[in-house]
Amino acid sequence: MSDTGAHPEAETVKYETKSVQTVRGTEKLMISKWEKDGWELVSQNPGKLRTELVFHRPKPPLPWKPLAIIGGVLVVLGIFIGIMVAITGGDKDDTPAPADTRSSEAVAPRDEPSTEPDEPIATAPAEETPLTAANNADLAALLTGPQDGPAVEAFAQQYAGQLIEFDGSIGAMNNHEGYTTRYDILISYGDYSETHSNGGPSFQFRDVNITNDLHLTGDVPDTIGVGTNVHVIARVGSFKDPLFQLEPVQTSVR
Repeated sequence: MSDTGAHPEAETVKYETKSVQTVRGTEKLMISKWEKDGWELVSQNPGKLRTELVFHRPKPPLPWKPLAIIGGVLVVLGIFIGIMVAITGGDKDDTPAPADTRSSEAVAPRDEPSTEPDEPIATAPAEETPLTAANNADLAALLTGPQDGPAVEAFAQQYAGQLIEFDGSIGAMNNHEGYTTRYDILISYGDYSETHSNGGPSFQFRDVNITNDLHLTGDVPDTIGVGTNVHVIARVGSFKDPLFQLEPVQTSVR
């Protein structure tokens, strides 16, 4: 005997998608963060300084059972109103038009179930205040502390992707992988000195073009190089001993 019972069709899973930008070298941290919130990594699109991570997760299912109950109540209510109109003769002077009553009662419940999954998720604040030695004790300790070690690694992980601001100097500047207009620039904390160090890790702007990537502001000299004192606003990247990667956001010559 064949089974003639109806089988419910499997519901199609719908996904909501979001894209996140992160500094290269911090992808694992960012992926772990969003996976904890239920997102699943779909793809990675690496750039020179940043990587675009694309995530998705299933949308919450619509509450079909409450909708079915409401629909059933409306049907019964419509039948009851129709019977009452038929019994009373549809007096137009004393009773509202039944068609209008059914219409108003049928439309209102459609606005009640709201899953709200399609609102855009903010990935960054409108304004971001950089961390400085004055407003962040961890950065103050980093700038005057050892060049490497657990404290440096912990700072890179905790503040990955955030802005920091400090006075520094160019300690070394080399062509990046043979290119003539792209450089690896070593930044040290404090004013330039050939005889002593002010402490802190060796920061690096890696694979940057002087004209565009440093985002120079203020009075820009004809040339910059080893020994130039600068004021830096940059985004925290990864720490791979002995270099602490930064992404320049704004640079000015002091």
